[in-house]
Amino acid sequence: MQVLTTAYAGAGIIGAAAYWPTIKDLYYHKKSSANISTYKIWTVTSGIAFSYSLLILPDLFFRIASGIGFALCALILFLSVRLKKGAGEA
Repeated sequence: MQVLTTAYAGAGIIGAAAYWPTIKDLYYHKKSSANISTYKIWTVTSGIAFSYSLLILPDLFFRIASGIGFALCALILFLSVRLKKGAGEA
């Protein structure tokens, strides 16, 4: 069980780090590199998973992992929409 718990935590860290290139493109380089439709779906589904973890599951690691995933999806969606609106106003 300890190996699986450690692997799960490691997978969460790697998964969170995988969002960084997209965030960097959107925030620093102002480069649209995220599909807004996809991130709308991922934000909603990860928000549901996070809500489920808070309200149903007594699993701290899952709460943390799903919360971080939800926050990062929402951040990418926000940055993508903001960049698109900024490009539309130019």
